[in-house]
Amino acid sequence: MNSIETKFYNAFIAKDRWILYLKGLGVTLQISLIAGAIGIIIGCLLALMKLSDPPKGRKHNVFWYIATAYVDIIRGTPSVLQLLIMWFIVFSSSKNGVLVASLSFGINSGAYVSEIIRAGILAVDKGQMEAGRSLGLTKAQTMKEIVLPQAFKNVLPPIGNEFITLIKETAIVGYVSLSDLTRTASQISSRTYEAFMPLIGAAVIYFVIIKALTLLLGVFERRLRRSDKR
Repeated sequence: MNSIETKFYNAFIAKDRWILYLKGLGVTLQISLIAGAIGIIIGCLLALMKLSDPPKGRKHNVFWYIATAYVDIIRGTPSVLQLLIMWFIVFSSSKNGVLVASLSFGINSGAYVSEIIRAGILAVDKGQMEAGRSLGLTKAQTMKEIVLPQAFKNVLPPIGNEFITLIKETAIVGYVSLSDLTRTASQISSRTYEAFMPLIGAAVIYFVIIKALTLLLGVFERRLRRSDKR
């Protein structure tokens, strides 16, 4: 028992190491939030670019090709490789690691969010677009006022899951020397020569954050279902 208490003390209490965990968690959440916002913006643009494609039987427009190429390249390469390219090549002169990592994960997330949003918009009955056009609205106005609000209910749960995945994916930022929660646990492990307590502690923190977000997402989903029944 004393041994466990000692290991816990060395991993979290000694030299105020708990502060390091909080700082690491702050970096993780900061990157996740910025990347999530970037991913939603990029995802919306890509989804609309793909949906701007002409009806079947006609040639694809340039926006469709750009969006399709973007999604294929991002989804076809590892996120850690994209992070390294951004850090060592694209922004090699930058010293703002959080910004570079946020951009990298945001660009990566945008490819997945775009497919979520596109699927959500396509899930809306086609009659909604026809009804809006029959009322004299343009295609853009119908999309903004009628289709997108309905699609929002379809995409909110999967986008929430994408954000949860994003938080866990940021654990690789240690590759570019950012002291996130995972790297902080690893550093403390090397200082205390004890891997179990720091790594398990970081895992527990991740679990608590993810579980809280999952419960919050469940609340939103239940409210959306209740509103659909009215």
